[in-house]
Amino acid sequence: MKRIFVAGHKGMVGSAIVRQLSKTDGVELVVRDRSQLNLLSQADVQAFFQQEKIDAVYLAAAKVGGIVANNTYPAEFIYENLMIECNIVHSAHLAGIQDLLFLGSSCIYPKFAEQPMAESALLTGILEPTNEPYAIAKIAGIKLCESYNRQYGRNYRSVMPTNLYGENDNFHPNNSHVIPALMRRFHEAKLVNAPEVVVWGSGKPMREFLHVDDMAAASIFVMNVDQATYESCTEPMLSHINVGTGVDCTIAELAHTMAEVVGFTGQVVFDSTKPDGTPRKLMSVETLAKLGWNYNINLKDGLASTYAWFLANQDSFRG
Repeated sequence: MKRIFVAGHKGMVGSAIVRQLSKTDGVELVVRDRSQLNLLSQADVQAFFQQEKIDAVYLAAAKVGGIVANNTYPAEFIYENLMIECNIVHSAHLAGIQDLLFLGSSCIYPKFAEQPMAESALLTGILEPTNEPYAIAKIAGIKLCESYNRQYGRNYRSVMPTNLYGENDNFHPNNSHVIPALMRRFHEAKLVNAPEVVVWGSGKPMREFLHVDDMAAASIFVMNVDQATYESCTEPMLSHINVGTGVDCTIAELAHTMAEVVGFTGQVVFDSTKPDGTPRKLMSVETLAKLGWNYNINLKDGLASTYAWFLANQDSFRG
């Protein structure tokens, strides 16, 4: 029986990894919530790994938030993410654990990176200022994995997801990302028969979206690729791989698809006086395709299943 620790098992990605691993034969899942294990404490994390005899680690734990949170609490974002990464990676190494997967973010890439963004774009330009502390912490996590691989021969890999959505997403009205924010807005407009829904911006910016179940599947796939295949498809000593669809759509296309999925029949209006943000953010997924993985859930189907989950769970996130 392989004992696998999923750090951050209650988050959107961590919970998706747990759902998939729980269906896998020969796997014993190990999880701890914050009351059971303080990931910010080096002593607690080291004691946990020494006691539990873990075979592999999925490092999905992180302090995350939107633009407002990143701007308001930059110290917490860089400190807590650095501590979580350092404590888990180093303690896993001390415990003799060979296999670990670190989950990062597409914000590691420069603000003006060439599109689509390849893994080689890392550290080639300035970051987006609004989430720079978080991005730097994630870059440090990648380099942490690379350093333990280089010095100790570990198999610590990193995956960088594009924009994710799906079950257990954050549907808060003020600080959620674009898909949950639009889903809630269209749903509430449908309930009151509103004549229109206003979407910020021109609708022209392009974004890539990946369902969290695909992200979990890709994570498990990358974790289990044999070393020879991995090395043949990646650049020497690079431990991070982009995970996405390689396909993007305009915000306008997303909004109209969302209206269809939710069943909103009013007008979709775009307020071009509001900021658009970056014109395009698309990940290059060539490395992952070479390894043999491609996404399975198209955007409309993914939105439909997410909306079904939203309807079944909306009482838990009213506000």
